[in-house]
Amino acid sequence: MTKSSLLAADARTKKRNAAESRFKAYGFAAICVAMIALVVLLLSVVTNGVTAFQQTYITLDVVLDEDRLDKEGNRERADMAKVTTIGYAPLLRDALLTKIAELGIETELSERDVGDMISKEASATIRNKVLANTELVGETVSLDVLASGRIDGYFKGRVTMQSAARDANTSPEALELAQALADEGVIVTQFNWRFLSAPDASDQRPEAAGLGVAILGSLYMMAVVLCLALPIGVASSIYLEEFAPKNRWTDIIEVNISNLAAVPSIVYGILGLAIFINFMEFNQSSPLVGGLVLTLMTLPTIIISTRAALKSVPPSIRDAALGVGASKMQSVFHHVLPLAAPGILTGTIIGLAQALGETAPLLLIGMVAFVREYPAAFSSDAGLFGEAATALPVQVYNWTQRSDPAFVERASGAIITLLVFLLFMNALAIYLRRRFERRW
Repeated sequence: MTKSSLLAADARTKKRNAAESRFKAYGFAAICVAMIALVVLLLSVVTNGVTAFQQTYITLDVVLDEDRLDKEGNRERADMAKVTTIGYAPLLRDALLTKIAELGIETELSERDVGDMISKEASATIRNKVLANTELVGETVSLDVLASGRIDGYFKGRVTMQSAARDANTSPEALELAQALADEGVIVTQFNWRFLSAPDASDQRPEAAGLGVAILGSLYMMAVVLCLALPIGVASSIYLEEFAPKNRWTDIIEVNISNLAAVPSIVYGILGLAIFINFMEFNQSSPLVGGLVLTLMTLPTIIISTRAALKSVPPSIRDAALGVGASKMQSVFHHVLPLAAPGILTGTIIGLAQALGETAPLLLIGMVAFVREYPAAFSSDAGLFGEAATALPVQVYNWTQRSDPAFVERASGAIITLLVFLLFMNALAIYLRRRFERRW
């Protein structure tokens, strides 16, 4: 009879150890593959989108000709408003031609082609500046105006001489002139604050497109979600966990809440379209409708996380409170709920972060409109309830559908902005969890 020793591994032990080692290797390999995929994704987004936070400007000394801008000579804003952006474009073109002549730069471009180096948004910018201060008419003002999308793309490496030769919107000669002006300090690329504050722009002026309206729309919707989902979700969780009798009906409710948490978000968009728009006739694309749809989607997440936080409080806390004469409600609101607050806040923030990144339900309720102006303040006729708005993920979707390559850059920049918001919210959830967590 062969004797075995506890100090020497037998064949079966070696086989189990080998299987365990293989399992660890599989798990480690899976994590490595996931990390590599994540790094590739982030590098792709950052590489394409980081340039959206920079923009190319042309410094010009613009002569605000009184004969063009104020033919009546009375400085009345109503009369001067009759001059459209088309009337301001020649002023910018002439200023650029004058700057080229002063620097002694030779070019074969026509006056029209030189004018096309300036963004069409520049005419609207200078018009708004003049209408805001009519006394500027007749003077020469120094302005930093947006360069066109192709010129901007050249200094960011998106447009090359080879691609310009095949592009109807620019030419190698225009890029050579832009480089000469950049060497003289007339054209500069600097941080683009407008990307975070400006509204969307048309397909003809991607260099002017920004996230201002999308960020504001997302904040409006998050305010609606927070004001509705948090109190309703917490109240429902407290009732189900602490006060509701354990019977068939509460079991059905709990099962349905768990099922709702797994329902695809697009289903909530269909529900919002049917109820809030078709039946209740709320204004389509308003932040209120978007917030209500996201509230329905976020409620199951908040209820489940809140119930888990309430369950994590030891029963001895409840028994001690009841033992010294507290009522059931006092034991819940004075003892259990404060101890469960970190978990509730964490679940709420994660639910809000999930809602912030949702696109499908917002597309179904029509929040894909081109929104050029900021929505007004909270009132019954505008802002939260009336005016159309958009959101960050919808803006990303909108820009990816446009043909100009500059909008791909803008979309990647919007993704970076959205990721920063999501990382901040998740970091806040972790901080609150660690800051207020108590161990027993």
